Amino acid sequence: MRFARGYLWNKDGDGGVVTVSFAWLEGADRALGLPSYETAGAAGADLRANFPAGERGGLVIEAGARALVPTGLRLEIPHGYEVQIRPRSGLALKHGITLPNSPGTIDSDYRGPLGVILLNAGDAPFAVNHGDRIAQMVVAPVVQARFELAAELGDTARGEGGFGSTGRG
Repeated sequence: MRFARGYLWNKDGDGGVVTVSFAWLEGADRALGLPSYETAGAAGADLRANFPAGERGGLVIEAGARALVPTGLRLEIPHGYEVQIRPRSGLALKHGITLPNSPGTIDSDYRGPLGVILLNAGDAPFAVNHGDRIAQMVVAPVVQARFELAAELGDTARGEGGFGSTGRG
């Protein structure tokens, strides 16, 4: 499989390419570039904070607070796929920065601005600077189910056990 920055490759083994198209928002800093994979084996492409002109100083998220951070982008996801937005593990470990709706799902029919909701679960204010890598996006296939009402459900060994019924925790 070939690795290229800015391209989203599917993993079905046929070598096909899934392309996610992007458009810049007015006032976005185009020099930051499109989301990109940092290594050939990366599942997630990094998203960067891209504040509009005049707001490039970034923002500070107080401990316990959350903020919507702009990426300066809109996107077009092919039908049959979604984009999942996930936290960056380094930000979570070092600063307590996570995504409250992780993974966030972007549907293929959405065309609005791509923003990332960051939550500061740490104990100190956290500065988000223009150009910082703030989250990662994973492109995944979508299967839509058919829903039906059943008179009975099949039995399993687990049965109705939930919330810790299969072991510790």
